[in-house]
Amino acid sequence: MKESDLKYFKELLIERKNQLLKNIENNKKEINELKELEVKDEADHASINADSIVEEAIASQQAKELKDIDYALFKIDSGAYGICEMCEEPIGNERLKVKPQAKYCIVCREIAEKSSNKG
Repeated sequence: MKESDLKYFKELLIERKNQLLKNIENNKKEINELKELEVKDEADHASINADSIVEEAIASQQAKELKDIDYALFKIDSGAYGICEMCEEPIGNERLKVKPQAKYCIVCREIAEKSSNKG
């Protein structure tokens, strides 16, 4: 992969990482605000509980994406970025533009997803 491509993807990853960190912080504040709301009846309690569950699920998904981004940044620094972890072939730049933290090429991603759906 060209140095200019690596720089582009690193900037893309850092930008997304910063956005996720901001989102996670905002989610924490929203969850805390939900917990501090005065509950007037069971409907309020159910609504707050459902909102809290959704916020926590979103935060969990974002934390996973953040971990994947940190791993991709590590791979850039170690010279392994853009190589499929399954077949060890280059991951296409078009795929990396859509998902810069991708670990697999398109073909191997489908294989990995089918394997994980069986279990």
